Amino acid sequence: MEPVISVENLSKKYIIGHQKQAGYTNLRDVLTDGAKRFTHKLIHPFDAPINDPTHEEFWALKDVSFDIQQGDRVGIIGRNGAGKSTLLKILSRITEPTSGRVSIKGRVASLLEVGTGFHPELTGRENIYLNGAILGMSKVEIKKKFDEIVAFAEVEKFLDTPVKRYSSGMYVRLAFAVAAHLEPEILIVDEVLAVGDAQFQKKCMGKMEEVGKDGRTVIFVSHNLGAVGELCTKGILLANGKVVAEGKISDVTEQYIFSANESSVGEICWSGESMPGDADLKLKRVSVMQANNVKRVVQDDNCIDIEIEMLSYRDLAGVAIGLVISNSKGDVVLHTQSNINGIAKPISKGNKIIKFTLPSLLLAAGNYSVNVGAFIPNVHAYFYEHDITSFQVETSNSEVRRYPENIWKGVLNPQIGEWS
Repeated sequence: MEPVISVENLSKKYIIGHQKQAGYTNLRDVLTDGAKRFTHKLIHPFDAPINDPTHEEFWALKDVSFDIQQGDRVGIIGRNGAGKSTLLKILSRITEPTSGRVSIKGRVASLLEVGTGFHPELTGRENIYLNGAILGMSKVEIKKKFDEIVAFAEVEKFLDTPVKRYSSGMYVRLAFAVAAHLEPEILIVDEVLAVGDAQFQKKCMGKMEEVGKDGRTVIFVSHNLGAVGELCTKGILLANGKVVAEGKISDVTEQYIFSANESSVGEICWSGESMPGDADLKLKRVSVMQANNVKRVVQDDNCIDIEIEMLSYRDLAGVAIGLVISNSKGDVVLHTQSNINGIAKPISKGNKIIKFTLPSLLLAAGNYSVNVGAFIPNVHAYFYEHDITSFQVETSNSEVRRYPENIWKGVLNPQIGEWS
């Protein structure tokens, strides 16, 4: 069977600019630099261009190749900056590749960011017809699906309101409803669904599963590995713009969880401009520790500490720190926040460290990833980083070590039974 999507040696290059660290540029400098380059090109036409320290080549994708068959539900996963969004933009024909070839058979509907394909001045009703026309649908075909789209999006009351007045959640509800119901052969959905509420996300997942079962192709990008594992049958793992794993979704997510941070040895640190966060609060370090030592592999019979170091640039009131631990299937095993008692803590300017301690004999043996966030509850998020480091829990139980085929099931392994 011929694939509906064939990607061969796909690469995409961007030129990124850097500001000079000192001094300033005036008109004389610009004219002088331009004259130098022009003269160099005339005298040495076959030489490489003069190196410009203010610009740098960045390869978002490099020699990416894969095939997707009709009816496949494919999850594309990877850390931020791996090249996922660039790949989807090329598949959606939003941007052109630098080199390589993409062959697509069938009509593509894509939902890559809030408002993709919508005209802000047009109403919801008008945008449904506009999107349908872009997808190549006739007016009769769109009319046939119109009521179904509106019912799914739950925006009947605002249907004749310009979409520029919609909230981000309403935007996404309508955009997804249009993309999924106008019967494209290929549906491409990025992380944008995270904007919607939990009930709507569940509805979207059901619709995408239904689309896949109808024999159409779904490509889904999300940091929610549980959702990816539930929806998708195949997976592609990207890292630094390259495909590092491809195959059964459970195998790909397992490799992602444990190999994404192999070099971190249970700890990851940032410095300078690389620190995640905003102008007020940044993330400096996340460490997995046991007995005051950074560990990649921990034992289940001792407490596990997750230590988070941040840098605050001013005094902040009411900051909450969140910790999410997921297993290799992407299931959230543990979710806790520093404000679990309802009180967010003010923090002063400078370096701040918070430590979350997991009791011994809590996590079952296996691989786990760590997600960390800082926010003002219901107001503002300073940062939220997915899968920033990972660790492995080894069992101390001698019976399980001797007979690993009898390993206990479940994601937790607490010692809670007591004899009376």
